[in-house]
Amino acid sequence: MKRVQYHRYGGPEVMRLEEFTPDTPGPGQVAVRVRAASVNPYDWKVRNGEMKYMTGRRFPRGMGYDFAGTVDAVGPRVSGFTVGDDIAGAAQIKASGAFAEMVIAEETSLAHKPAELSFPDAAAVPTIGSAALQALRDKGKFEPGQSIFIHGCLGGVGRAAVQIAATRGANVVAGSCRPTSAADARRLGVAPVVDFDDIPRSLAGQFDVVFDTVGTLPPAVARMLLTSGGRSVDIVPTPAKFLTSVLPGPFHVLIAKHNAADLAELLTASAHGALQVPIAKTVPLEHAIDALTDLEHHHTPRGGKLIITTSQLSTA
Repeated sequence: MKRVQYHRYGGPEVMRLEEFTPDTPGPGQVAVRVRAASVNPYDWKVRNGEMKYMTGRRFPRGMGYDFAGTVDAVGPRVSGFTVGDDIAGAAQIKASGAFAEMVIAEETSLAHKPAELSFPDAAAVPTIGSAALQALRDKGKFEPGQSIFIHGCLGGVGRAAVQIAATRGANVVAGSCRPTSAADARRLGVAPVVDFDDIPRSLAGQFDVVFDTVGTLPPAVARMLLTSGGRSVDIVPTPAKFLTSVLPGPFHVLIAKHNAADLAELLTASAHGALQVPIAKTVPLEHAIDALTDLEHHHTPRGGKLIITTSQLSTA
């Protein structure tokens, strides 16, 4: 089997496409033949060593978390999946390894792929969908009829949050983006749309939930936007943000966790067209390193997800 992996933390230069021997799935684990995997900024943050206090120093490490594929084998005490099932989900943070022909994942972070959904479209959903759903529902306590402001409404998580808020009965979904992309935001259903770097005071006190998807919204601006009793949610944690989140006040930090129930809900929504995640580019595993490097350094492709496919996709 082949996968993109690295033997030390570092920049794009440490990535290699190499042969590896997949582990045998243990209790509660599933071995999946990957057909498509999607890329998130989190992938290179882990490879750069920014999360090494959680991922440790055991090498080589495979890259990638989000994937869709077909169950190849199941470990002891797995009850929800059988060999041949089409699934989607995410690898655990310490294990990773989705940019590969085979990955081992926990049963609790997987869900069945709807037949109407392609493998690339399913692979695009797990991380951004889970972050958006859990931020709004669990930390934002979002309820039908409320108003929400999404900072970075055209990023992966931002787009998902706009659609989830709309389907859950938001009264107003406002957001920020670059002025050159304002028309795209309006087509998505965002109104009003404001400049990412210049949020006007005319919006003061209008929103029950403020969702910062990129981690750059100043706390004073978030507080200005909130109604009395509103909640501000951030998904780019820092020690200072964690400290603020435990103090009394409107600020909350989320570290999204994959779980089967949320993944099933998100995949169903995607299959029915209620959650659409655009795909900007698809590359085979053999070209993944070049594409990953371009995305990290030059932010290309723009406007959607980078998807990595394996030769097994053509046999799906």
